[in-house]
Amino acid sequence: MAREMTQLELLQELSPAAEENVNRHLAVAKDWNPHDYVPWDEGSNFAMLGGQDWSPEQSELGDVAKAAMITNLLTEDNLPSYHREIANNFSTDDAWGHWVGRWTAEENRHGLAMRDYLVVTRGVDPVALEEARMIHMTNGFTSVGVGGDRADEVEAHGGELGLLYTVAYVTFQELATRVSHRNTGRACNDPIADKMLQRIAADENLHMIFYRNIVSAAMDLTPDQTMRAITDVICNFQMPGAGMPNFRRHGVLMAKHGIYDLRQHHEEVVLPILRKLNVFDRDDFGAQGEADRERLGEFVEKLGEDTLKFEEMRDRALAREAAKREARAS
Repeated sequence: MAREMTQLELLQELSPAAEENVNRHLAVAKDWNPHDYVPWDEGSNFAMLGGQDWSPEQSELGDVAKAAMITNLLTEDNLPSYHREIANNFSTDDAWGHWVGRWTAEENRHGLAMRDYLVVTRGVDPVALEEARMIHMTNGFTSVGVGGDRADEVEAHGGELGLLYTVAYVTFQELATRVSHRNTGRACNDPIADKMLQRIAADENLHMIFYRNIVSAAMDLTPDQTMRAITDVICNFQMPGAGMPNFRRHGVLMAKHGIYDLRQHHEEVVLPILRKLNVFDRDDFGAQGEADRERLGEFVEKLGEDTLKFEEMRDRALAREAAKREARAS
């Protein structure tokens, strides 16, 4: 059995891949300004400055769009926690450090644009939004939990496995966030919001590509160790907003109306990345890697079955709601 590499060894051996992918990212990334996506002429003062405070009838967003915008924005708000996790596991030296800074700066634009849009258009209650932000950021986020069955092992090793778990997690999370932002834009029924969230989704996709390429390089370097991280992350995956206020209620509403559901998670996030990494066709795994790949295959197969069950229940629930609306209207 091959010896597992330490965090320091992984950082050193993967440094060329990090440098290559930082340069690739800088060559294709497009700078943009958050203020360009905000309809400032719709804004007005709130009561403290002599205007009017928010009231529900001022919002032109439907319930689904509100839930999705709040969830996505609060997720972006927790950037300081994500920065800390990435910096601790990647280091702040050389290409790793440059990526940490650049990624953080790009991610920060997302929250700026979304919050300004929501406050100016009065899309959601700004007081409730601020209260939820305070709670969510105070709770913070830790990537140790994404290690699933081996979270205790990761922590016991002082984070030696942290790099692989972190980079595996953010690969899937960035793509999931891209899907959520893209579908949220459509749900807003506002071309400005749609354009803004398309721009944010494009950023998330480029971030995913960076992390996915690092995972690919790690897979070539230490296949079993990387396979273990990927399997544990997928089998225990949670979006980073899982601890925010009303996350479950908002998540159910978003899944019910196609913002982010099991089919999207299965077919638009998990399977494309696994195919790109050639996980199920590789022939360089040892006994542990093969065992983890088998465990992953079983989980992905069950995820497909669960998707069908979820959709059947969702369709029945939506049909009941439609019937009730028709009964009220008649």
